[in-house]
Amino acid sequence: MFKIAGHTMGTPEYTVTEAIRLFSQIGAEGAEIVVQDDYRSGLPCDCDKSTLQAVKDCAKESGIQIVCLTPYNSRFNSLDEEVRKSEVAAIEKVIDYCDFLGADRIRIYGGNLSAGETDALDEKRAKLIESMRYLGEKARAKGVTLVIENHFNTMTLSARQSADLIRDINSSAVRILYDQANLTFTGCEDYQQAIALQTGLIGHMHVKDLWFHEGNIAFTSSDLSHPDESERNVYTRIVGEGIIPWPEILRQVKAAGYEDWLSLEYERRWHPDDIPDASIGMKKSIEYLRKVLSDI
Repeated sequence: MFKIAGHTMGTPEYTVTEAIRLFSQIGAEGAEIVVQDDYRSGLPCDCDKSTLQAVKDCAKESGIQIVCLTPYNSRFNSLDEEVRKSEVAAIEKVIDYCDFLGADRIRIYGGNLSAGETDALDEKRAKLIESMRYLGEKARAKGVTLVIENHFNTMTLSARQSADLIRDINSSAVRILYDQANLTFTGCEDYQQAIALQTGLIGHMHVKDLWFHEGNIAFTSSDLSHPDESERNVYTRIVGEGIIPWPEILRQVKAAGYEDWLSLEYERRWHPDDIPDASIGMKKSIEYLRKVLSDI
């Protein structure tokens, strides 16, 4: 059965506990929480037990399940062993946070190619696989799944790259985070192709919506997490008010065997001028998704 989670990317004006309460008020059932320093609606990377306990208590009181934690580490494919091992160690901490909070998945970037790197790609991919196999075993021991996102400036830009990587990692604790909006604005697979390629490998889904800028602007981004305003080729939109065909996607992904959490990656953190406060826009997105889900 599909369930809907709010994502704290969409609540930059709120603390984590305020966001959890908001998610409950607007009809979500779960929460995906950013793990990053200096972000109001995120957990710090070195999170103390009292902070985790306050979040856990708030979620329980609000009837919200903490589903996924979302750190921003990415250099799991670095050829510098000190850098790579530091990134791996950071995720080991997040696995422990999941264990404490009852979350069962962690959003993972598929390495880092944000500098436009084209050299030693085979070696970097091998390091990424090594990192994910190691972390997959650590995650499995705590009942956690690592979900690697379809994402620009990584080694999982496309659905095909994502599926090939997951098969090569060969761990039941490492799956794909399917993000059709990312695939769309980067010019990768349409939803029919993406779902077919990733069938049986999807462990989480992000839901968001967009419009393309006029003028057929080619996608580019100098940063891994989000493009600069000067680089954007899309506007972000309330789900149901953009071009992503969510009814068809959800029908097909359900038929392919995924019927789990849908996390509203409402991108107000990056694009606050595009969409209203989560109390308005995320609420509308949830209402839209509820209607779509009732029809399928």
